[in-house]
Amino acid sequence: MAFINLISSTLASSARGWRGTRGAKRSNQPEQMLQLYEYEGCPFCRLVREALTELDLDAVIYPCPRGGTRFRPQAEAVGGRQQFPLLVDDNTDTVLYESSEIIAYLREHYGVGRNQDAGVPGGLARAGAKMATALRGFAGTRAAGAADSGPELPLELYSFEASPYSRPVRELLCTLELPYVLRNTGKAVNADMGPRWVREKFFPDTPVEGRNRKRMTEDTGRMQVPYLIDPNTDTRMFESEDILHYLQTTYGRGRA
Repeated sequence: MAFINLISSTLASSARGWRGTRGAKRSNQPEQMLQLYEYEGCPFCRLVREALTELDLDAVIYPCPRGGTRFRPQAEAVGGRQQFPLLVDDNTDTVLYESSEIIAYLREHYGVGRNQDAGVPGGLARAGAKMATALRGFAGTRAAGAADSGPELPLELYSFEASPYSRPVRELLCTLELPYVLRNTGKAVNADMGPRWVREKFFPDTPVEGRNRKRMTEDTGRMQVPYLIDPNTDTRMFESEDILHYLQTTYGRGRA
């Protein structure tokens, strides 16, 4: 990833106090996957994505950037208006707007212990979320450069909200209006805090914790995000720059 891009993404995470880094060791997993209509640059959507990471919940993401035509009409048909974030939970026949209401709902139904009892973000959190969006130059806000037709199957992205390397990938998925399954890989133990080399050097024998972290390690032999799976082309990729190039050339308007 370009150095300036990485710095601004790191600053965006810092503006939110690195919320959306730690994931729960335990959560009540829904039988049917949650659905979230949102766009990456929306400060209120950011707060919901942080909660998804902290609760260790996956979701199908339907990107609805401004000017988007793929999922905004669908969101309006589901909820009655184009307002984001919009959560759909088929497990309880629930459709919810408003980030505070969505977060409270997620904690009540799927949180365990402290994650269930934690409060919803207040004014300071909302201000930090807006600052994070500004620090990213409002990337992931508007639709741009998508090909006329999207993929047949949703892509799959292993990520956690505060990851500076994952954010640009999510931004591009959003601007290209590409639906994807978000596999949250929040850090479930202290040994995972900080860069990957810290664990490898100082905590090599610490067991991997976290539902999706275990899954990725078993499947790939390593734990690194972002990790993209595209079932449409049978492609699996690490490294932000490689993923960005792949998405643009495969699904951007100027694709080969």
